[in-house]
Formats: sequence, structure tokens, C-alpha cells
Amino acid sequence: MTDSRAARWWGVVTIFLIVAISYVDRINISILITDRDFLDHVGLAANDRVRQGLLATAFMVGYGISSFVLTPFAAALLGVRRSLIGGLLLWGVVTFASPMLSSYGLLLASRTLLGVSEGPLFSLAASYIKAHFESRENGKPNALVNMGTGLGLAVGYPLVGYLVAGHDWATSFHVLGLINIVLGIPLVLAFVRMPAPGAAASAPGKTPALRQVGEIVRGALQTRHLLLVTVLTAAFLAYLWGSSNWLPAYLREARGFSLREMGWLASLPQYASVVAVLVGGVLIDRVARRHVPLIFVVGGIGVALAVWLAIAVQDRYAAAFTLIAANFFWGLMSPAIPSTVQHFARPEHVASAYGVVNGTGSLVAGFMPALMGSVIASVPAGSAAGFFAGFGMLIGTQAVVCACGLLLWWLERSRGD
Repeated sequence: MTDSRAARWWGVVTIFLIVAISYVDRINISILITDRDFLDHVGLAANDRVRQGLLATAFMVGYGISSFVLTPFAAALLGVRRSLIGGLLLWGVVTFASPMLSSYGLLLASRTLLGVSEGPLFSLAASYIKAHFESRENGKPNALVNMGTGLGLAVGYPLVGYLVAGHDWATSFHVLGLINIVLGIPLVLAFVRMPAPGAAASAPGKTPALRQVGEIVRGALQTRHLLLVTVLTAAFLAYLWGSSNWLPAYLREARGFSLREMGWLASLPQYASVVAVLVGGVLIDRVARRHVPLIFVVGGIGVALAVWLAIAVQDRYAAAFTLIAANFFWGLMSPAIPSTVQHFARPEHVASAYGVVNGTGSLVAGFMPALMGSVIASVPAGSAAGFFAGFGMLIGTQAVVCACGLLLWWLERSRGD
């Protein structure tokens, strides 16, 4: 029993590392759009903020649709282990091959395909945690998995910056593609195991495949408060994708930091979110389940105030450090979303339910980089004013998070679980 309990944590650590790897893949474009050689290669102008933002949006469209549509098939037909291996192989190949694409349209298509390959990841993680941990103890494993988001961004900004500055932009794609395959796949083979009941439930042949998928989808859609949690997730992720995509350019162009300074300053907010995710996971396991939605209220208010200060203050270092505070409050909320879905959904429906929440939320949030790019480009008062207006949009996302958190708490307060 002790070995089994230890083994489940090795699986969580493996998924945490895969999440971190995936987030380096996702944000490398946000560094590359500051590199003149890369922009020339794909035919992008340095001031074309809308098309630059669309590169991130294309990824999120593929990611959101895949998370919603492919997750039930992955859960029913392949299972967690084989789905992770297939995803790592596909996104490793797509990333490695990206420098061969010499036009904006082809790069846009590759980012969409990368999003498709990564779409089921968090749903598979939720299914793994549901199978190995009870609701009263799922805060810390969810926190560890979600820490991969912050770690991937924290490592990704300086790593991609170093590869671009020390070598060239194409090297960043090659290195990241190899990491996916050489590191990710062996870890899954060694440590990710589902318990026998979960494996049996997902084995093909017991039920006709399409019928099995249909039953999973129908069950997932009956998950308590699914729509409310999905709206909350969309607003929550809108902050992540808006801020992470435009943070390097904001620091360099609106606040005047050098490329070297921008790399480590962009990574600091992500380290703050890593610490906060851990704190949030511990907090979830210590408070009553019905009070967990209040984490969204506190976190949303904290993020909104910190972003407002980042816009309002004059000193550039003060602005950078207020964004560290914003990411800390954002990180507090991160493990509460999968924990809430796992609590509300039946074990056999968790992957698909989280696929609906994460997929739809990601699809909606994926338009935030392009919307921010449009706002940044449309303000005539100068690049700094444009960035301030773009980042102001992030405050609105947190108002939605707060409202949804309050409503969820009000709906759940009378329940005994």
C-alpha cells in the first residue's frame, strides 16, 4: 500500500513536468515576435500586433477544440497513459518541424496543430488525479500539476531568450521539440499508471466505442454547475494568455527594459505563481469544500488591483513587481478549478467534464492575445499607452472571475459536502 501511494505521486510529478514542457512550447512565440530574423522569415511586420497576437490565438483555438472534442475519445479509447505518449510525440514533431515553415499561414496552421495535440493534457491529468486521490486530498496533487504552468513560463522566457540570443530562433524550436520526445515520453512510460478499475473502464471492446464516448459526454454535461465553472475558467485563462503573450513586449517596449532584463523580469511573475499554486493547493485541503469558491473571489480582486497598479505607477521596476503580485493572486486560484471539477463530476466523467471546462474556457480565452493586440495597435498616443490600454482589459476578466466565484459559493454554501 505504501509503494502504491508513493507511485501515484511519481505519476503526478511526471504530469507536472509534462505541463511545464508544454508551456515552454506555448510561449516561445511571445519571445520570437521580438526577434527581427524570425519576423522576416514568416513575413510579419514588427508593428503588426494583431497578426502577432493571432499566433497565440491559433494555438488556443486548436487547443480548445481538441480539449472539448478529442478528450472523450482519448479517455474512452486510449486511456491516460497512451494519450499522453501520443500527444508528446505529435507536439514534439510539430515543434521541431516549425522552422521549415516559411510563411505566416503555414506557421499559423502549425500553431493550431500544436494546440490540437496538447488539448487533452489537463483533462488527462484531472482523470489521473481523480483515480488516485479522494476529494478531501486532491488539492496538493492538483497544485503540483498546475505548478507546471508557472514553472514552464518561468523557465521558458529566459531559456528561449538564451537560445535566440546565443544561437538563432530556429534552434529554440529544435531544442523544445527534442525535449518533448526525449524527456517526456520516457517519464510517462516509467511512472504514469492507472488503477485497474480505471483501466478496465477505458478499455476498448467492453462497449462499442462510439456508444462509450457518447455515454461519457452525456454524463460529463450533467456535472453540477458545469456552465458556471466554464465561464469562470474562460475569464481565468484569459488573464494567463493575455498577460503571458504580451508581457515580454510590454516590458521591452512600454517600460524600456533590455532583452536581457526582459528575460528574467518576465520569469519572476511565473515563479510567484508557482509558489502561489502550492499555497492554493494546501489551502484547498484545509478549508471546507463549500468555501473553496471564495478563493476565486480573493484571487480575482488581488489580480485586478495588482494589474491596475502596474498600469498606474510611473516607476518601471515598481510596475514589473506589481505584475509579480498579480501572478501570485492568479496562482492561488489555479488548483481550485480542477479540484472543483473533480469534486462535482463522477470518476468516469472527470476527463470529459474537465475537457468541456478547459476546452471551452481555452477557446474563449484564446482570443484575448488577438484582442489585446488590436487594442495595443489602435491607441494612437504611443506604444506605452497602447500597452496600458491592452493590459487594462485584464482587469475586466477578473471581475468575471469574482462574480462567478461569489455565485458558486452562494449555490454551494447550503450543501454539507
